[in-house]
Amino acid sequence: MQQLLKTPTGINGLDEITEGGLPLGRLTLVCGGTGCGKTLLAMEYLVRGATQFNEPGVFMSFEEKADELSKNFASLGFDLDELIDQKLLTIDHVRLEPAEIEEAGEYDLEGLLIRLGYAIDSIGAKRVVLDTIEALFSGLSNKNILRSELRRLFHFLKDKGVTAIVTAEQGELTFTRFGLEEYVADCVIFLNHSVYQQIATRRIRIVKYRGSAHSTNEYPFLIDQQGFSVMPISSLNLDHKTSSKRISTGVERLDTMLSTQGYFRGSSILVSGTAGTGKSSLAAHFVNAACTRGERCLYFAFEESQNQIIRNMHSIGIDFSQWVEQGLLQFQNARATQYGLEMHLVAMHRIIDQFKPTCVVIDPISNLVATANVAEVKSMLSRLIDYLKMKEITVLCTDLTTPDDSTLEHTEVNISSLMDTWLLLKALECNGERNRVLYIIKSRGMAHSNQIREFIFSTKGIDLRDVYIGSSGVLTGSARANQEAKNLAEALDCQQQIEFREREIERKKLAIEAQILALNTQFEAEKENLIRLINKEQQRNHTLLLDQQAMIKLKQADTPSPLDNALADTEKGDVE
Repeated sequence: MQQLLKTPTGINGLDEITEGGLPLGRLTLVCGGTGCGKTLLAMEYLVRGATQFNEPGVFMSFEEKADELSKNFASLGFDLDELIDQKLLTIDHVRLEPAEIEEAGEYDLEGLLIRLGYAIDSIGAKRVVLDTIEALFSGLSNKNILRSELRRLFHFLKDKGVTAIVTAEQGELTFTRFGLEEYVADCVIFLNHSVYQQIATRRIRIVKYRGSAHSTNEYPFLIDQQGFSVMPISSLNLDHKTSSKRISTGVERLDTMLSTQGYFRGSSILVSGTAGTGKSSLAAHFVNAACTRGERCLYFAFEESQNQIIRNMHSIGIDFSQWVEQGLLQFQNARATQYGLEMHLVAMHRIIDQFKPTCVVIDPISNLVATANVAEVKSMLSRLIDYLKMKEITVLCTDLTTPDDSTLEHTEVNISSLMDTWLLLKALECNGERNRVLYIIKSRGMAHSNQIREFIFSTKGIDLRDVYIGSSGVLTGSARANQEAKNLAEALDCQQQIEFREREIERKKLAIEAQILALNTQFEAEKENLIRLINKEQQRNHTLLLDQQAMIKLKQADTPSPLDNALADTEKGDVE
């Protein structure tokens, strides 16, 4: 099966939502209201074709002259005069004054077709733009002739083998003023320039595309110094890569609470809380840790200027100026109400693609509610988060919650379900003071602490302390300090009692040892006296025995007497 051939426009994002570009050799209608960017899209289509694909183009204008167009597009960096000199572009201005047109006889475009054919043949054009087509039929009331001449014009362009764009003004109830062009064209692109709460937003939509699949959603587009760019972010699928690598939060104890290693790289983190709870400071630690690792970080701030952020973070020991000087940190500071929601989104995409950061901070996302309703903000942020995940960029978003809510476990734009890690900061009021605490509501894919931590600021940064659980509940601030002082006093008293009893034991031990020593001394004295008596008795017995033996010899007796035997036994030590 032969598929429809397409011509790439070269315009950022437009080829993606058209899935390859405009239909080759056919006509595309670009319609919309005043100031929506029709002429810019058409001219950039020719310029990109000439510079990127070496395809010459013809721009036939019915409103602006060639020199006016050259001056207008010079502000976007398009040098039309140079392209004309290189035979890559031809601009033909056809002057038509509606007041001078009088309807009489048959109406046809023969003269215009001859003029257009000559312009195409003179440079071998592959691309053609007619801007705008209403001027051709402004004095014509017969719709049958109008439809016939439109078909004739479109067939002429097809026969020439060029890929053409025709611009048209939007009608009241139709895409075009006459309501016929969209039926004849093979592809219809609608540009919308709407205003919501005094903020303008531009969007593009592919209304129809014969013979080809295409995206049907509305997409934001941006017109700036680089021209026309479309961000087809709603077409992102949930097929982005995931990483198991971990990066530090910038706060040591918070890393410990997150399975000792911090966030997953490429994940999305939400820090929510009321005003003054430390959301921006926690984001600053995350940025400082990323820059310390030598990674680039992009900081989108909707409330404070760059200099104010740098000054404020000095108070907690973070020096952002060094990272800015080294090119590792870039700030993008703008009020959320400066321009439309989709413009913010497209601008973020462009800056991210240019700076190529590994970490992004958006502070705070709740300010975007001022530019659109909650549903639109959620849609925009979901697309941005998907885009960052596709790029494997870690994003940290702060969100301001109101203190009068019955529960703080929700976000202003209901985006918590899209986040991988959610940190909640609260202010606890007790004893006439407010103290901060931190919770980890969730952290997908990792074990994490379910404990509350007291959130402390100092000149060295953020410190997380274990909260004190008293008889009346969680104690923080001075209440905790008072309770800890009482506990310390009780601990000291207990320690003193222990030391006293240990000394008492030692004293008793010494007394008993003294008694034992005295008894041992008495025992030794008595023992010595008894031994002396024993020796004395033994000596006396020995003397008696000698005397007896002498008597026996004198008496010449044959047998000793019983007394003699007793004395002999005593001499041997057998008598007790």
